[in-house]
Amino acid sequence: MKKFAITASAYLLPLAAFAGTADDDNIANLIVQINAVINTIIPFLVGLAVLIIIWGVFNYISGAGDEEKRAQAKQYIVWGVVGVFIMLSIWGLVNVLVNSFDLKKTGYQAGDEQLPSFGDESLDPNTPNPAGG
Repeated sequence: MKKFAITASAYLLPLAAFAGTADDDNIANLIVQINAVINTIIPFLVGLAVLIIIWGVFNYISGAGDEEKRAQAKQYIVWGVVGVFIMLSIWGLVNVLVNSFDLKKTGYQAGDEQLPSFGDESLDPNTPNPAGG
């Protein structure tokens, strides 16, 4: 459990960088930042929930003769499906809010991260060409 907590903390640590990128302190930027965090976390959590569902199906099939194992496997399957439903519902709700109120044009937008590069900066399409061409 301790290794999982350390790994999860290391994975979530870069998300703190989202806090300093907004231009204004208003509700629109807050929703956009929540959307960015959720869009980062949701694929990992959905994958984990799908693995739990698969584990439940495997245990359900392998415990064909034992009713207790089958009941426990059903719980894994049910809670995995509930987890996927809740995660996708929250993700959808935040995206509906962002798209309904046209919040993508305010402050920070998901996917605007600028990754550092160690090569020729002239290859960056956002860098103006000093030669004018």
